[in-house]
Amino acid sequence: MERLPGASGAVFSLLSLLWHFASASEIPLSVQQVPTITKQSKEQVAFPFDEYFQIECEAKGNPEPRFTWTKDGKPFDLSDPRIIVSNNSGTFRIPNEGQIAHFQGKYRCFASNKLGVAMSEEIEFIVPNVPKFPKEKIEPLEVEEGDPLVLPCNPPTGLPPLHIYWMNIELEHIQQDERVYMSQEGDLYFANVEEHDSRNDYCCFAAFPRLRTIVQKMPMKLTVNSLKHANDSGSPTGTGSEANSIKQRKPSLLLPPAARGPASAVTVLRGDALVLECFAEGLPTPQVDWEKVGGDLPKERETKENYGKTLKIENVSYQDKGNYRCTANNFLGVATHDFHVTVEEPPHWTKKPQSGVYSTGASGILLCEAEGEPEPVIRWRVNGVPIEENPFAGDVVSPGEVSFTDLQPNHTAVYQCEASNAHGTILANANVDVVDVHPLIETEDEESYAAVTGSSAFLRCEFFASPPALVSWQKADAARPLEGPRYHVHANGTLQVREATAEDAGAYSCWVENAQGKTAVTASLDIRNATKLQVSPRDPRVPRSHTLELRCESECDPQLKPSLRLTWSKGGATFETNGTEDGSRILIDGAHLTISNLTLEDQGVYTCSAHTALDSAADGTHVTVLDVPDPPENLHLSERQNRSVRLTWDAGDNHNSNISEYVVEFEGSREEPGRWEALAAVPGEETTVLLPLAPYVRYQFRVIATNEVGRSRPSRPSEHHETPPAAPDKNPQNIRVQASQPKEMVIKWEPLKSMEQNGPGLEYRVAWKPLGAPGEWEEETVREHSLRVMTPAVYAPYEVQVQALNHLGAGPQPQSVVLYSGEDYPDAAPVIHGVDVVNSTLAKVTWSSVPKDRVHGRLKGYQINWWKTKSLADGRTLPKEVSVLRFPGQRSSGMLPALDAFSEFHLTVLAFNAKGAGPESEPYVFQTPEGVPEQPTFLKVIKVDKDTATLAWGPPRKLNGNLTGYLLQYQIINDTDEIGELNDVNIRAPSKPSWRLSNLNATTKYKFYVRACTSRGCGKPVTEEAATLGEGSRGLGKLSEGVNATEKVQPPEVPEAGAEHAVRLLPKNWVGNNSIFEDVIEARGREYAGLYDNIATQGWFIGLMGAIAFLTLVLLTVCFVKRNRGGKYSVKDKEDLHPDPDVQSGKDETFGDYSDSDEKPLKGSLRSLTRDLPATESADSLVPYGDGDHGLFSEDGSFIGAYAGSKEKGSVESNGSSTATFPLRA
Repeated sequence: MERLPGASGAVFSLLSLLWHFASASEIPLSVQQVPTITKQSKEQVAFPFDEYFQIECEAKGNPEPRFTWTKDGKPFDLSDPRIIVSNNSGTFRIPNEGQIAHFQGKYRCFASNKLGVAMSEEIEFIVPNVPKFPKEKIEPLEVEEGDPLVLPCNPPTGLPPLHIYWMNIELEHIQQDERVYMSQEGDLYFANVEEHDSRNDYCCFAAFPRLRTIVQKMPMKLTVNSLKHANDSGSPTGTGSEANSIKQRKPSLLLPPAARGPASAVTVLRGDALVLECFAEGLPTPQVDWEKVGGDLPKERETKENYGKTLKIENVSYQDKGNYRCTANNFLGVATHDFHVTVEEPPHWTKKPQSGVYSTGASGILLCEAEGEPEPVIRWRVNGVPIEENPFAGDVVSPGEVSFTDLQPNHTAVYQCEASNAHGTILANANVDVVDVHPLIETEDEESYAAVTGSSAFLRCEFFASPPALVSWQKADAARPLEGPRYHVHANGTLQVREATAEDAGAYSCWVENAQGKTAVTASLDIRNATKLQVSPRDPRVPRSHTLELRCESECDPQLKPSLRLTWSKGGATFETNGTEDGSRILIDGAHLTISNLTLEDQGVYTCSAHTALDSAADGTHVTVLDVPDPPENLHLSERQNRSVRLTWDAGDNHNSNISEYVVEFEGSREEPGRWEALAAVPGEETTVLLPLAPYVRYQFRVIATNEVGRSRPSRPSEHHETPPAAPDKNPQNIRVQASQPKEMVIKWEPLKSMEQNGPGLEYRVAWKPLGAPGEWEEETVREHSLRVMTPAVYAPYEVQVQALNHLGAGPQPQSVVLYSGEDYPDAAPVIHGVDVVNSTLAKVTWSSVPKDRVHGRLKGYQINWWKTKSLADGRTLPKEVSVLRFPGQRSSGMLPALDAFSEFHLTVLAFNAKGAGPESEPYVFQTPEGVPEQPTFLKVIKVDKDTATLAWGPPRKLNGNLTGYLLQYQIINDTDEIGELNDVNIRAPSKPSWRLSNLNATTKYKFYVRACTSRGCGKPVTEEAATLGEGSRGLGKLSEGVNATEKVQPPEVPEAGAEHAVRLLPKNWVGNNSIFEDVIEARGREYAGLYDNIATQGWFIGLMGAIAFLTLVLLTVCFVKRNRGGKYSVKDKEDLHPDPDVQSGKDETFGDYSDSDEKPLKGSLRSLTRDLPATESADSLVPYGDGDHGLFSEDGSFIGAYAGSKEKGSVESNGSSTATFPLRA
């Protein structure tokens, strides 16, 4: 429930009244009272590394307490200049100035005022000494092998705890085992020494961790004389055995020492750990056992440490007292020692005296009881003085209580009860305040409270009153008293309204009244909607390794929304809010919980909890993690027969998903041991199956369980079960023939698997005869699964049988199959009837079939070989490059695709079978007609002006006929999808690859198209875009990529104005033409000559040009360095942000060797017009035609088959468009 600050104006009314007697709260400090100690120090240790030591004592009271101290029972002067006293407190500091030993002692604090004296428990201030080992000379020890030995440590006294270590001078621990043991006192015991125990650096280290101190004892030297050398008799084997037999002896206890006798007493405090140790010398090394005489050792709390030499019992209770016995034994005898354990305990309270506030005339009792072992002694004090020295009249004192009657204000005092025994002292203060005061309400007036519907609302009215007061609550808007089970007034005056509803909201008043008077406060209550939660999905079932997603839908009162906080938990453990856990596997994002890669440990109840300023709510869902089943267990074989056996098993854990099926696998292959195969599928509710078996197999079985998640790991294999051999049950399958020579039959079949052989000695009986022949069968028995047979005829049919045999008999009667003997090459060629040229790239060939008896096998099809002999365009004879196209099956025609137009071809036809190809027919000659050309190789706008543009292009790579000219088209284009009318220019001069267009619009963007033409029509266009210049602009030419930019071009001399000169630009890699275009430059010689004369002879101009050249060189160097470092300079950045179209187009081109494959489409160019101008030629490009592909042509004239072989390289189609122009000033 939330308390609302700042509310005011609560309505006060006496419409209803709830009365309740209530006790007062803690006495407020405004009321006179005896001192109460609120804080005191415990044991204080003066560590040398601390700056000061503070001994605390604080108290409250009215009047304010004064503080005094005693040290070791005598007054301690707080005015000592060596200490610093805190103001308004009994706390003082002792600065660490080196000499503080005289402050060591037991201190007690007294807080007093006129009403009484409170005293603290004793505070011990310990000033520890720096522990040191005494300086001493330790004589070397010399013992014989097998002797017992004790190396004493005798550590110095110091502040506990103390840790002892035995190490060598290299700080390596001395190894302890059954033979070597370090006692609790720090001494090192040897049951019997061995020769390797000899060393000169046995060091005892004593560590005092609270003092941060480690001290070292002087090293000890130990020499162990070997009996082997002392009793050397020349025998390499008998000496050691004889020596050891001399030293062998029964156990004798070294710890506890023999001086304690057969038994000793041990006292341990309740709750501490009991540690008993027992170590015996002897040879062989004795073993130590422990027992409790007349009882059992506590199994949950006892441990045996240090190879059994130490018995440790944790958290000792009174039940652990009694006699404990250690027994050391070897084969020569036994030694024992009994420990009589007594359990004692420091005092602790069972009834602690309680402070109280009493009114005049009241009675009271103080109880004080304590337990401990020995039984504690109880002593009473009043105001720090023994009660018998300053008794109050009317007090009845006994060891366990003090009672008093008819209390008066002068009876106000502090009683102390002290309980002590040999193990400590405890002290309790009990205040007796006799007070008469009117009620004091400590809760602020006009407090506002809030609660949610269905919960309890609490309205506070904390008060103090003596004598006891009557508390009443009233509600402003009700005429009846607040009564019923929903209302309850607590002892401190707080009103609880159970299961609050909206009607409970409103103003309330609290009245407190006693014999001294009465007072009241008001409060208001606001009721809000309770928070609701729903987690989804409900009880999901998720496979292991999958992802779980939970959502928490919340409904909250709008006023509580800002304080709403959602948390997720599983099994009571809360996840971190808005974070990740378990290596990012668990992700929490507010109302969403995601767990990836689920494991079985993730199963459980997940709870979403909502917390607001007033209430909390929770909702949970049970997540079930599914996994593959555990492997089945306890496989058992029964009902063993020659051809069957029963397998039974126990199901493993199904991991929350029912088992749907079991798969039984077996292993028994003699050829592939360790290979498991499926044998049977069993429904998931069954765990037994009768398995069918094959003869002559040594079976072993395993079972795999399957559920909705997947398959389990296989079970452990069963025991073996071996079946007896039998004759084969089946014959080989897939009988076939394979022949590489004419008249040859290589008969092959699938061999029987090892599980099908049924016995040893597997063989195959092969029989054959000509198909339909009445004669007897020829046969042969083989071990392999193939047989080679020679026949008298080529490709003759035969009946063939294959039967399986083993040592126990033959398989069933085999079925006959028909196979053919080996084929030979065809010996006749087809006759070509003719070639029908369909178009410039496609022709149909017809031929006569080869007679069946001349094929010498099964006809697989026909093959056409053709090659181009010359081009009709230039008449050049070409080298022979044969292309091949095969047509499967029996046919007499086929289509030849992808022929070159306007060319002469030769072709032949041959038949082929599985053996190979037969002889070729006589060559047949045919020619293809003209076709349309390919697109020109490039198109460039080499000069533009405000109304003219000069274009140049390259001829097509493939003309496909006699070139008749070019079709030049152009149209206006804008930055939108709208385009202008298409204009045509027919260029009848095929040898002139350039044109100058006039009458163009100024400042207009055009798109140009150039097509090459033959008598069959025009081919695909190459395109280019360019814009004319505006009024008053100087003309800019465009330098073609064909120009070699690395060559120095000397500008032409201009002798006079108006003279015209032709400048021929030669491409670097142009073949077959010595020029691309001619560009006419009109030179205005007189104007430019005068300009050059006036400027070039000026000194300032020469200096300016030199400076510009130097700055340019520096800039280029900086750019080169930054580019190598991957950086950008400012000019580049500006270009990237505001690209200039002409400059950008220049960047897109390569200013060097011309290559058609380098041309790129213009960025932002409009759609091509080629869809509106279809080419007049048919499809010239080669389309793949595979065997049996009838998709494009039917049987009457299609080209069906697989195209392969060597062909001329086809042209690479390109739109050829580019705006790449480098400006050349005209």
